[in-house]
Amino acid sequence: MNNNEKKALISFLSIYVGSIILLIGLLLSFYYKNELKSVTEHCNMQMSNAANEIKANILNAYMNKTELMPINLKDKNIQYALFDKDKNILFSNMFNISEITLSKEIYETNNFAYYIDHLDEKDIPIKYIAIQTCNGIQDKGKLKVIMVMVLILSSIFVGFIAYLLAKLLLKPVREKVEHMDKFIKDSAHELNTPISVLMTSVAMLKKGKDPDKMMKYIVSSSKQISQLYNDIHFSAFSDIDESIEEEFCLSELISHSVEYFNDISITKNIIIESIVEPCKIKVDKNKIQKVVNNLISNAIKYSYTNSKIVVTLKQGVLTVQDFGIGISKKEQKEIFKRYKRGANTEGGFGIGLDIVKRIVKEYNLHLDLNSKENKGSTFIVDFSSVKVS
Repeated sequence: MNNNEKKALISFLSIYVGSIILLIGLLLSFYYKNELKSVTEHCNMQMSNAANEIKANILNAYMNKTELMPINLKDKNIQYALFDKDKNILFSNMFNISEITLSKEIYETNNFAYYIDHLDEKDIPIKYIAIQTCNGIQDKGKLKVIMVMVLILSSIFVGFIAYLLAKLLLKPVREKVEHMDKFIKDSAHELNTPISVLMTSVAMLKKGKDPDKMMKYIVSSSKQISQLYNDIHFSAFSDIDESIEEEFCLSELISHSVEYFNDISITKNIIIESIVEPCKIKVDKNKIQKVVNNLISNAIKYSYTNSKIVVTLKQGVLTVQDFGIGISKKEQKEIFKRYKRGANTEGGFGIGLDIVKRIVKEYNLHLDLNSKENKGSTFIVDFSSVKVS
């Protein structure tokens, strides 16, 4: 991963994870406030019930004129204390009675929640009932821990998902960049050969050495550069170019292509044989020209020196056969993908067969490939669906 990809990944993760965590934080904040309110209300209700229970016990004892016996509450986390009107302690089982403030009704300290109730009976010396409990404080503490844990785990989960998404989203971009980088390197390598031959031939021609041979090399190099330019142009701008369908003779187009590529094949001493029958079709002529040209060009690139290529057109079926390096079974599944080349030692951008496949698909033509390694390859295109009777 290069520096630009790292920066893009970090930026994406920062924005995505930060925004999601902020949203989760806001939701947890609202939830925490509601739960906090619920916990406080529940705690207050527990203390109020406990105060009522103690008050009922006191009233019952004085009504029956029996000795008041402090009761044990069912909830062991609730303690209480009894005070007279002068705020003197009559009874207490509290842990920290110094925190009692009888002038308040409900309040909290760091460790306990308090509830103060009053008993207004003239004959009963007990004036204040103070309730103490740690239930609410403990529940709030647990709630805080839960909220923090949820936020941390959510952040980890969101960060992990965001990383996977970023890698998933960056993968096609990275592949595209790698393909383009490879394309640029291949283009430099591919253009270097015909340009070098062209410059050398011109230099030799100026010196008057073997003019006929040098002219053949100049023509061959020029046509190779032209073919490469046409492939690049079509691959880049085919989406915006309009198709112009017309009737034309496919056999004549193939014959012109064979003649055109005879000047290119001469550099490898390859003979192109053609056997074509008359056949009229109705499609975009320029696109079909590119199909034929790329199949023949591909055959030349992957043919052995001093071999031959056979181009036939019978009953609307075009066959381009070479006797070169061939294509393995594994490569046959990938060979029509853009920037895919049959062999790294051979020329080509890897866009020629991609152009063929795109045009064939556009006109619903049938494309087939038969190949064996070190034996050669045969590309077959059936034009029956666009034939004109």
